Amino acid sequence: MLSSPDRPTTDFVAVFTEHARRHPDAPVVRQALGRGRYAVVTFRRLVDRADACARALSAAGVGPGTRVCLLVPPGPQLGPLLLALARLGAVLVVVDPGMPPRQLTACLAEAAPEVFIGIPLAHAARTLLRWGRGSVRLPITVGRRWFWGGPTLDRLVAGAPPAAVPQTPDLDAVGAVAFTSGSTGPAKPVEFLGRHLAAQVELIAGVIDLPPGGRWLSTFPPFALAGPLLGLELVVPDVDPVRSATAPPGPLAAEIQRSGVAGMFAAPATLDRLARHCVDRGLVLGTLRLVLSAGASLTPRAARRLRRCLPPDALLYSVYGATECLPVSAIESRELLDGPARAAERGEGTCVGRPLPGNTVRVIRVDDGPIEAWSDDLAVPPGGIGEITVTGPSTSERYPGRERHTALAKIRDGDRVVHRTGDLGRVDEDGRLWFLGRKSQRVRTPRGDLCTEQVEPVADTVPGVRRSALVGVGEPGRQVPVLCVEAERGADRRRITADVLALLATAGVAHVLFHRRFPVDARHRSKIVRERLARWAARRLPAPTPRETP
Repeated sequence: MLSSPDRPTTDFVAVFTEHARRHPDAPVVRQALGRGRYAVVTFRRLVDRADACARALSAAGVGPGTRVCLLVPPGPQLGPLLLALARLGAVLVVVDPGMPPRQLTACLAEAAPEVFIGIPLAHAARTLLRWGRGSVRLPITVGRRWFWGGPTLDRLVAGAPPAAVPQTPDLDAVGAVAFTSGSTGPAKPVEFLGRHLAAQVELIAGVIDLPPGGRWLSTFPPFALAGPLLGLELVVPDVDPVRSATAPPGPLAAEIQRSGVAGMFAAPATLDRLARHCVDRGLVLGTLRLVLSAGASLTPRAARRLRRCLPPDALLYSVYGATECLPVSAIESRELLDGPARAAERGEGTCVGRPLPGNTVRVIRVDDGPIEAWSDDLAVPPGGIGEITVTGPSTSERYPGRERHTALAKIRDGDRVVHRTGDLGRVDEDGRLWFLGRKSQRVRTPRGDLCTEQVEPVADTVPGVRRSALVGVGEPGRQVPVLCVEAERGADRRRITADVLALLATAGVAHVLFHRRFPVDARHRSKIVRERLARWAARRLPAPTPRETP
């Protein structure tokens, strides 16, 4: 992980302006339009458009503290709007357009945006599903307006009076409210100050080691601009932006090859589909030099498959973090596939690397209640398993309007706030962090607690297992551990069951159920929603015999 000469300072608006001054005609966005056609935006055009948008939005009443929901896909319009809103000090409301409609409606009702900027499809959904009803006073359409009210962005820009706009955002003011993925419960709003957002970019910049001018592809819209902040050119593939995490691997592979993409950011599930596609066809994505996997831990099996379709010298990082503190740590695939892979397949957890500079990671004893103040006796003994906590420059401090959730997830440590990730883990003697699973998803049996990462990587070594998920059925403390399996097509289920049960006998797992497709989170399509899977398993588990009944 190296720094770059163009590494961002804390003022990323200034970084873009500096790129535009030094490389005005260098492309920054390259959007595929189909049939080999592209829309290309240069740094100068992006900054000029951002100036125009800032003047127009300011004249329309957008200013410091205005809550703005922005539903515009990556492309020529998104970057200028993000820069304009940052300059104006607006609070960006970040929601996943791929969320179930009811969940998205609830998020917007809670965030209460005053301004809604979106493409026509987003406005159609807003109008029909009543998103932001009672809070949105200014709907702005990017593109053609149909049956809803409000101006278009082009009309606002054309009618804006010439005026100066702020150039530097206030880093101590609220810059964004982003919702968690909701994979273990209702999505929660996370409040970020400007300095938290700037720190996220700086921490990511510490992992992205590509020379300026290279091409960068992200299937995760909030990080689509991380590459351009380093002077890279963002490649936007011709896929559904609402479901980019489930983009078909064929078009992604073709775009990577056609555009000569050098760097890529995606969730493990997206990368695994891409790897399977390439391995089946003998493809090597020869231009890729750096791949970042985030959103869930990268399994050793997926890492091995990915390495088969990358050049030998390409870097593949598994990045660990949470919405509230992203990124926390990272590990390169060569280190992952050395000793840690074997340890994972023995049930010792999944290694997620060393904390990035600036982050302090400590593991504390498991406690399901709030902890008001930090105390050193919270920490587990060296190497012990407990809840992972993080303190760092990107660590958010609260869930606005959710005092109970804030109390459960934050610990005051002097003038710092410690975030409890809700993940179980340990730190080894080399300072590497190991992920053991979600605290709320540990299976609490009469023999003791089972962590998901102590079981699933072991089961995943059985040929024919595509992936597995450990769930508990019954009341905590008396739960029956059940392993759910997604099998490869045509696999022998009877043989898989026998092999899995033999491997997991010492863990007390005596039930295997096959599921066609696990429920996963809407954002990354990688985190298994084990709560739903547990309810499904409870309906299918054989009734206990009289001898088994507690």
